[in-house]
Amino acid sequence: MAEALAKSDLLTKEQHAPAKAGLIFPRPTAKTGLVSWLTTVDHKRIGVLYATFAIFFFLVGGVEALLIRTQLLVPNNHFLGAHTYGEMFTMHGTTMIFLAVMPLNAAFFNLLVPLQIGARDVAFPRLNAFSLWVFAAGAIILNIGWLLPSGAPAAGWFGYAPLTSKLFTPDMSADLWTLGLQVLGVSSIAASLNFIVTIINMRAPGLTMMRLPVFTWMALFTSFLLVLAMPAIAIALVEVMFDRHFGTHFFEVSGGGQPILWQHLFWVFGHPEVYILILPPMGYISEILPTFSRKPLFGYPIVVFSGATIGFIGFGVWSHHMFTTGLGAVATAAFSLATMAIAVPTGVKIFNWIGTLWGGHLQMRTPMLFSLGFIWMFMLGGFSGIMHSAAPADAQQQDTYFIIAHFHYVLIGGATFALLAAIHFWFPKFFGRLVDETWGKISFWIIFAGFNGTFFPMHFLGLNGMPRRTWTYDAGMGWDGLNKFCTISAYVLGLGICIYFGTIIWSYFKGKKVGNDPWDGRTLEWSIPSPPPEYNFAAIPKVHARDAWWYEKHHQEEIRKEKAEAIAAESAHGGIHMPDASWFPLVAGVGMLVGGLGFAADHMPVAIGGLIVTFLGIYLWSLEGPGGYHIHLDKDGNATEDHSH
Repeated sequence: MAEALAKSDLLTKEQHAPAKAGLIFPRPTAKTGLVSWLTTVDHKRIGVLYATFAIFFFLVGGVEALLIRTQLLVPNNHFLGAHTYGEMFTMHGTTMIFLAVMPLNAAFFNLLVPLQIGARDVAFPRLNAFSLWVFAAGAIILNIGWLLPSGAPAAGWFGYAPLTSKLFTPDMSADLWTLGLQVLGVSSIAASLNFIVTIINMRAPGLTMMRLPVFTWMALFTSFLLVLAMPAIAIALVEVMFDRHFGTHFFEVSGGGQPILWQHLFWVFGHPEVYILILPPMGYISEILPTFSRKPLFGYPIVVFSGATIGFIGFGVWSHHMFTTGLGAVATAAFSLATMAIAVPTGVKIFNWIGTLWGGHLQMRTPMLFSLGFIWMFMLGGFSGIMHSAAPADAQQQDTYFIIAHFHYVLIGGATFALLAAIHFWFPKFFGRLVDETWGKISFWIIFAGFNGTFFPMHFLGLNGMPRRTWTYDAGMGWDGLNKFCTISAYVLGLGICIYFGTIIWSYFKGKKVGNDPWDGRTLEWSIPSPPPEYNFAAIPKVHARDAWWYEKHHQEEIRKEKAEAIAAESAHGGIHMPDASWFPLVAGVGMLVGGLGFAADHMPVAIGGLIVTFLGIYLWSLEGPGGYHIHLDKDGNATEDHSH
């Protein structure tokens, strides 16, 4: 042991030797202000930035949705033209999935995973920052068309061939959509690999895999899904670019291509993507319900293994999106059975959540209300999803408003309700203030009413034959009254969302200040100060039970001795080592932005220049070396010396 510690100490000294890039480009040292945010590698700050971007685009996507609903308020409306309507529903779907829900989940991965596993940061802090700035680059590429003569993409968020071909979309809007998604894919894979390594290798002593918090398990499953699913859409997007710019015919019928190939490649990614969006919310609910039920999660191993099962079966159901394309009886039967099968582990989770609630001492706080709303709304979305597993029923409902009702019950009633619960629940941990409870509950009930008023009637519109993706409709079709009701309800939903985030902003400045554990939480993040210090834990904790923080609260003397020994041992070897900030992840992200815009505009010098900047940023980042600085703690765990290189 002594020899190992000596080697560790020697390594730390070598790490602090000036790196080549550090001699040319001084390391940023600002701890406040804009520079500190642009150069940060702190997982908590990166999480806050992800959340800020995601909430901004969530509101943008909401405005796009309200414009769509305003167009459908009355028959034969001309509030939006046909092409503008196509832009709106294309960008609404793309924005909500890729720029709102996915990055908001990524924000919670960053904020919570290191804290829940007892780590001081992620495995690769600069790679983490790189994934953030590449995400920002992809978001800009996707949305910059609003400012250009080409306009925004208008081929649908699904990008079905041949709508994305030069024949049907001769301008660069399809190129912006294609390149934007490719850049976002780079971000997702980089972040996923980082979290896989972090969760597997950086767990605190005693934190076995079957003691991991359920949210961390869902983050791990989601990361694997992203790594395995993203290549399918990456291949498809590259083929679209080749068809558009190099005269290939992957999807061009005139050249022997097959448009249906795009559907297969897209949905091989697109159905695991549904679970990429919903598994993290299942993790949030599995953390919130036990806390406000005052009892451990019922059937923890079953909840974990059902999450793994959902991820596995999710790769075998993609063609239920294609029952009307003529797959044949054998393929249709196989995908019907797989679609029915994937409902089983989902149902298991719901019974586990109900078992957690049963007999508990329920506290009906705002996060609990949103969590219960999630369970009920997600169940309704699941029921209509099971209906689609029957190919004859799917043939009736396909491309109607029934489908819109279904996936909004899954992605708003499900994912969004859970995300709103999570924001409210963990807000005091990262900002040290409680969200106002009264206004939080008011926002819940307005959102709940507005959501159901908007989307429940769409089941009936779909069964009455109203087609989706259509910019207007004639009077006398029997759809007038329900469309008007849906549109009014959509504005009620928008009001509820505005109240919710307005309450969040007010609470950031005026909310009641709280300590480290306002909810009497279960997991390790509640054991440290609010907001957390940059080093997270004064001493890396030893985990003795699945609900680690509940255990610590009942064994304080034992835990106090362990922490004192850990602090003393770490102080004897230089203190807590933390990574330096860096400009180069941002530089590499800017290169991706410039290169993506260059490719989309078919301007090769700009595209190649952007790639050079990207590779230069990564190369200089590699020259920085591990670097870092030490934080010294006294025997009580208080920082007494900071940033000593």
